[in-house]
Amino acid sequence: MIMSDQVTDTIAAIASAPGAAGVGIVRVSGPAVPAIATTLLGRVPLPRHAHLTAFRDEYGALIDRGLLLHFPAPASYTGEHVLELQGHGSSVLLDLLLRRVCQLGARVARAGEFTERAFLNGKLDLIQAEAVADLIAARSQAGARAALQSMEGAFSRKVEPLLQALIALRVHIEAAIDFPEEEIDFLADPAITHQLDRLRAEMAALLGEAQRGLRLNDGLRVVIVGRPNAGKSSLLNALAGSDRAIVNAVPGTTRDILREYLTLDGIALELADTAGLRDTNDEVEREGVRRAHGELQRADVALLVTDAEHAHGDLALFGNLPVGAQRLVLVNKIDLGDAQAHQEIRDQVRWLWASAKSGAGLDALRDELKQLAGGGSGEGAFSARRRHVLALERVASHLEHAADALHRHRAGELAAEELRQAQHALGEITGQYSSDDLLGAIFSSFCIGK
Repeated sequence: MIMSDQVTDTIAAIASAPGAAGVGIVRVSGPAVPAIATTLLGRVPLPRHAHLTAFRDEYGALIDRGLLLHFPAPASYTGEHVLELQGHGSSVLLDLLLRRVCQLGARVARAGEFTERAFLNGKLDLIQAEAVADLIAARSQAGARAALQSMEGAFSRKVEPLLQALIALRVHIEAAIDFPEEEIDFLADPAITHQLDRLRAEMAALLGEAQRGLRLNDGLRVVIVGRPNAGKSSLLNALAGSDRAIVNAVPGTTRDILREYLTLDGIALELADTAGLRDTNDEVEREGVRRAHGELQRADVALLVTDAEHAHGDLALFGNLPVGAQRLVLVNKIDLGDAQAHQEIRDQVRWLWASAKSGAGLDALRDELKQLAGGGSGEGAFSARRRHVLALERVASHLEHAADALHRHRAGELAAEELRQAQHALGEITGQYSSDDLLGAIFSSFCIGK
């Protein structure tokens, strides 16, 4: 990892969005900031004061008039000296101002380099740094609120006590290993079993919260599957509120994946209408079926659209779903019979009776999708990324193996090694253990100027 005391250069970038706007911002961070600020202002700027000034080029020609703000280290976003220049939101003027700053000793920043420096200087941990990008890229109100919670440290505050409990458990077990000559079997101490069981339960709870946070951040991927003419395209149109998909009585009308992005009460959803799943000799339709099966491998929710006659037989279409994918059954076309809109649980799967044509029962489906997307998680819900979920899954696996090593084999060394790996995986989330490659991949996804 790059250490903050190795950073000796000064970076600059346009921090406002491209295009014409009322205000544009150039941000600068690094040791040359005080000298740059003094040159542009013509005097030493007061800390955290807005100075109205004329920005001029090296020949004294006017570039723009605007505000100059200086934030001395360490009380700044990056922990370094920071300068913000606010002018008119013209890309031409901002380019000229950025060029002038670079003439005075800065260089153009890499994507995410400001936030990277904030992380390296201890202003943010890695979860909070990633939440900055998630907040900027949020596609829904719920996603923005969740990202803000993570940026404020809600996720980190849940990880840290688990990390400390994990370290304490390692110390206990390794101490028992270090004194094998003692007559007392420290590994049989009920306190160790209790600590490990509690840690596993808390880790499972955090993993569930992180999975909901991932759905709030990325949006819920809902794949609509079923036989031809089950009403999948009609359902997509009804949920989207527009005629996005072709609806026709001819089986096999849908050949490719049709996506629709929508927001339900601030919750982002990605709906994918797929080809009807059946055996066919039509080469194009067969490719559509193959793509439908591939789409199911990415699904957060598999929504099976069927009817009363074929419902139980169609459950086979749920085969080969990825681990963790939710299942929903929508018994469609109740307008053609005597069934009423209702819902029930069968074998831990929610069944809903509805009509895509009339709209009966679809409000219950919308409510269920919002719940699955994390809409009922409350104000404390935080955003998470897929790498966080994968890391927590590794931690849970290592804790399970540690419990097995202790309970079944009384193998303290194996348990200690599993706990060491669990600690490393948990530390990757906040950045306590991070490779340069990981940091590079994370911060390169940020926008320029942040």
